[in-house]
Amino acid sequence: MTPFQRIETTATEETLPAILLRIVSELHDVAYLIERIEPQLLDISDADILASPEAMKVVQGIDLAVQKTRGIAEFIDTIAGTMPEGWTVDLATALSLVKLTEMQRALGGGGFHAHSQPMAKAAGDFDFF
Repeated sequence: MTPFQRIETTATEETLPAILLRIVSELHDVAYLIERIEPQLLDISDADILASPEAMKVVQGIDLAVQKTRGIAEFIDTIAGTMPEGWTVDLATALSLVKLTEMQRALGGGGFHAHSQPMAKAAGDFDFF
């Protein structure tokens, strides 16, 4: 029996499609955070930044990173949508490798959300930790 064929679940086992959908959500959050970098760079730079070939490469790299991240998210979302619900995975080892507590909670079953990043916070707002 492979780890993906077990039907009964324990505290650290969850269905693979549910886990993949949480990964999709995290990837969308990453794309959103990367996307926010570009206007910030343009705001703090002088007007000549768009004339610089090196600066344009950086801006294009940011755009490409967003596109790739969203593309991977959509790829995983499509796979998760066609996967049988009965497949389960033991998350204990995988979650022990995740260092960010918020991401660990999101991937570990702390509730599914569309996006975890605050969309309404103003620039300069932050949370102490």
